[in-house]
Amino acid sequence: MKQYILEFIRRGLVACGFGPLVLVVLYMILQKEANLEMLTVSQVCLGIVSLSALAFVAGGMNVIYQIERIPLMLAILIHGGVLYICYLGTYLVNGWLAWGMTPVFVFTGIFAGCYLLIWICIYSITKKRTDQLNAFLKEKQSQ
Repeated sequence: MKQYILEFIRRGLVACGFGPLVLVVLYMILQKEANLEMLTVSQVCLGIVSLSALAFVAGGMNVIYQIERIPLMLAILIHGGVLYICYLGTYLVNGWLAWGMTPVFVFTGIFAGCYLLIWICIYSITKKRTDQLNAFLKEKQSQ
């Protein structure tokens, strides 16, 4: 278990450096699209800390797929659930998402759709590679 915790921390530390970069892009989009002209020091600090924490968790959570005792479907559900809670919390705390049922439902739908789309892509790529490897092995066995 210790190895998974250390790997979580290692991956999280690598990823958390990208949080402020994502924040810069987000603030630039908000400036262009929402006419955001000025931010307070508190808003910038909260954004930096919250996005760094989000990136830390998002980067570290991938270690769950290395734990062989956890079935893949359960690992996907845990991973998706933790990311959902972290993203939703970050958006609400920073004021990027309004508090209320409708914005949360819309966010949930978008998050679930994107998460599902990403997993469909991963599954398709993995299946294609597995099929190619199996075909190669069959060819080698028949020779």
